[in-house]
Amino acid sequence: MTSLLSRLRHHLARTRLLGEPGVALLAVSGGADSVALLDLLHALAPELGLSPVVAHVDHGIRPDSGTVARAVGELAERYELPFEVGELSLGPGATETVARRARYGWLGEVQRRHGARYLVTAHHRDDQVETILLRLLKGSAPAGLAGIPARGRGGLVRPLLPFPKARLVAHVAELGLPVHDDPANHDPRHLRSWVRTALLPLVAKRLGARAGDDVLRAGRAAARERRAWDGVLDHLPDLGLQVEPHRIEVARGALARYDDVLSAVLLRAAARRAGLVLGVRRARQLVALARRPSGRRLSLADGWMAEVAFDRLRATRAGREAAVEVVPTGERGSAVFGEFRVAWTPDPAPARLPRADWTTWIVGANWEVRPPRPGDRLVPLGGIGRRPLRRMLMEARVPRGDRPGYPVVARGETILWVPGICRSADDLPRPGTRAVRVDVTKHGEPQADGRA
Repeated sequence: MTSLLSRLRHHLARTRLLGEPGVALLAVSGGADSVALLDLLHALAPELGLSPVVAHVDHGIRPDSGTVARAVGELAERYELPFEVGELSLGPGATETVARRARYGWLGEVQRRHGARYLVTAHHRDDQVETILLRLLKGSAPAGLAGIPARGRGGLVRPLLPFPKARLVAHVAELGLPVHDDPANHDPRHLRSWVRTALLPLVAKRLGARAGDDVLRAGRAAARERRAWDGVLDHLPDLGLQVEPHRIEVARGALARYDDVLSAVLLRAAARRAGLVLGVRRARQLVALARRPSGRRLSLADGWMAEVAFDRLRATRAGREAAVEVVPTGERGSAVFGEFRVAWTPDPAPARLPRADWTTWIVGANWEVRPPRPGDRLVPLGGIGRRPLRRMLMEARVPRGDRPGYPVVARGETILWVPGICRSADDLPRPGTRAVRVDVTKHGEPQADGRA
């Protein structure tokens, strides 16, 4: 029989799941599957160019959790690998969902701290079968029946999905490696444990040992369908799909030309590109939202908010950088203002200041960058009278959700400039005189967004 190590080496060469060198954070619970992961990737690390780091999460749910953490630490020492342990102290009442979110939150922090290219977990074939069945029982749409992907967002990799748990258990037993069997894995009060210990044995008894293979075949078919819908998005230019981290936008007009079922499927496929999981009901609600007036909003799960923004339907996730007031110090410098970067440097004022641009010139000091305030007004360069800033943001088609964090350059109560929208007629520098050049860009973009 081909060894597990050889089979994994072949699997990784074929799929290139770990195809680039770098730091790999290994999530090791102490169970047989994660201990097998640790042993196997430690052996393959030199040829893959990986630098493994062992990470263990002590949820603080069971009284013996500290003992398990020490055992994993000893394993890491045995393999001469760096070790990180997170003590979450969740308490015995913590649910599976709470524990999972806390676990991945901590693992993400450790991954960033180590600059790890990969976060590697030990999900295996049995986990995949259980996941597909659970999603079927909960009424998941076909895309959900695709199960656990081998690759996830943020460098998440699951290299053991093709291998059954029994083979991983046999591997660690052959090596005499210490493992911890969590009693929760056999407690039928947990839904996944009930599927594992009660439902699956009944299915196998009635349908035979191939029942698990049949479930996986259905999952592979669902995964192919999900990939197909993702590919369809690239052949619909009228949809105007834009995807950024924590943001997705589509053209409302294009959605209106499709029937509701097709629109919902396309929205679900588009949302997955941004890491937003939309159920069928939520997708239908978004289709209905797209028909409503600009400014209407719908709260989604996990901090996501959908919004009708003029001719666009968009969804954004909370947690973006807060727009903290910027007070320049020194003649030159730069600072972050929410999603924007502000840079300033001495520069003679030009003969003519543009009215709507992402660069302007300011005379003197004591200016600041701040968010809009209630009652803000300004006199537009070349205009007449004082205009409400709220109205100007709306006319510039700044989405409602972006307006509270939009940059405003002011001196005291006087607004000098609204980047990309309007230069004020107040405090204009004379051509050729000493001034401060101010540039505003969005992170990673040469110019903020082209509204100017």
